[in-house]
Amino acid sequence: MTASPDKNLAERLRAAREQAGLSQGQVAKIMHYQRPTISEIEAGRRKVTAEELGTFSDIYGVTTEWLLGRPSSTENVPQGLLLAARELGKMNQEDLNRVIKFLQTVKKPME
Repeated sequence: MTASPDKNLAERLRAAREQAGLSQGQVAKIMHYQRPTISEIEAGRRKVTAEELGTFSDIYGVTTEWLLGRPSSTENVPQGLLLAARELGKMNQEDLNRVIKFLQTVKKPME
């Protein structure tokens, strides 16, 4: 028997929150909710609005497609590359430029 779409969403929301290193209380505070509301959502006992889905996506750094269990354009991208991209997205421009310069140096063919 397969899980319902609501249950799959609830499980993915919990997994994304844990991967982001956040507690239910922290997410509730960010969203201006009470912690039991997040618990109810993650248990699949409370529906999630489209607006909330977008907010969860932003907080957790995942796509709404992933939260919904739908294929996305990044489905065939290696997980290590996606993780690197997320970390690069957190860098300031100066550090990012240094990393790009380093990568350009590393990828040059040996002569």
